[in-house]
Amino acid sequence: MMSYYNLLIQNKEKNTPLLAVLIDPDKMNVKQVPAFVEKMHKSPVSIILVGGSTVLKGVTEPLVKALKKHTQNPVFLFPGDVNQLTNEADVLLFLMLLSGRNPEYLIGQQIASVPFLRDSALEVISTGYILLDGGKETATMKVTHTHPLPLTDIQLIKDTAKAGELIGNKLLYLEAGSGANHPVPSEVINAVREEVSIPVIVGGGIRTEAALLEAIKSKADMIVIGTAFEQDINFFETLQNLVISKTI
Repeated sequence: MMSYYNLLIQNKEKNTPLLAVLIDPDKMNVKQVPAFVEKMHKSPVSIILVGGSTVLKGVTEPLVKALKKHTQNPVFLFPGDVNQLTNEADVLLFLMLLSGRNPEYLIGQQIASVPFLRDSALEVISTGYILLDGGKETATMKVTHTHPLPLTDIQLIKDTAKAGELIGNKLLYLEAGSGANHPVPSEVINAVREEVSIPVIVGGGIRTEAALLEAIKSKADMIVIGTAFEQDINFFETLQNLVISKTI
């Protein structure tokens, strides 16, 4: 069976980032999927993330089914809670909110997911999730009742990332938050990438080609774009000439 994590590691070694699109099931219905996927296939996007902080129960699975019907691109679950789990996807990013101190999102939701995952065929990848200050209050902050790490304290961010690696996380996700006023700065991405040996995912606030190019230059291993596509599906067209890996 194909290990997507091994493919992520192989791609990291090539030093060429992957591009992913994040779809919030509350913001896309199954009727929108064919047109969305058609445009996506003309871009360098190779991974689809599905999830959100406040997704209604029963909404995620129909959307993932529709996506899998129209694309061979792998679908990674990026769930805000246990109700967003579905066996229709390929991979589960098993999130641990390292930047917060709310036990519900450090271990509570993870334990609640075990009855589902025990008999699941999903590839589960332990992922340390670090929320950074993107300049506005985000849904993640409201739901988890936690605060982001300040961008001015790079040492704290590096120490948090390293702790996640030492705990056993296989991926790190640096997140500025959905609709952030600004993305994760390149100096933060570089500092974390130099600190850890595991792949680093970056998302939040990447709404322009310039912001995307900055993330690429910073050597993020995977770059996630969400709001830009929600606001303008034609944003895919600006990506066609970017040097992004599709090897997954």
